[in-house]
Amino acid sequence: MSDAIADAKRAMRAELRERRQVMSQTARDAAADGVRNQLDALVERLRARSISCFLSTNTEPGTREFVAAAVDRGIRVLLPITRADGLLDWSVATPDGDIAEGLFGLPEPVGDVLGPIAVNDVDLLIIPAAAIDRRGMRLGWGRGYFDKTIGSMERCPPVYGVVFDSEVVDEVPSDIHDQPVTGVVTPTQTVILAPVRR
Repeated sequence: MSDAIADAKRAMRAELRERRQVMSQTARDAAADGVRNQLDALVERLRARSISCFLSTNTEPGTREFVAAAVDRGIRVLLPITRADGLLDWSVATPDGDIAEGLFGLPEPVGDVLGPIAVNDVDLLIIPAAAIDRRGMRLGWGRGYFDKTIGSMERCPPVYGVVFDSEVVDEVPSDIHDQPVTGVVTPTQTVILAPVRR
């Protein structure tokens, strides 16, 4: 990655992080409700029976209510667990599953751990993002876990990034290792941006 791209990514992440931190709790709660409705509709439209989804932090668009409701409806939900080698392990979400602080201080499940290839069986990947552009390029938070996961899948299902409405932008800085997403979910809309990879 060139220094210019790396610098542009750092600057954009810093701005987005700051914007998220000053958001009111009322706005966060409304966003979580909207995201849940959008994700519920997406899962239904795709007839997904097995999905992966991240557990949101306090500053991300809320996904936890969606995950709990999906589990209650009998959908198999894999939750990511970060590893020191840059790969993701997975754990199946349960109604009473415990959450602990993971490798980078992120919320992660406590329970039986499945290896990285467990995600190959899902019908839909729901992943975090800092921003997503109209070409389907995603700006993550800089650790590369989801780019590695998406890039290593033999048959990648639809991949949707979750962001706030203002984080769907004209362009994000990207390089050859960055993986596009199929679409974006915000509190008010779900948009298909790029073709599904096979």
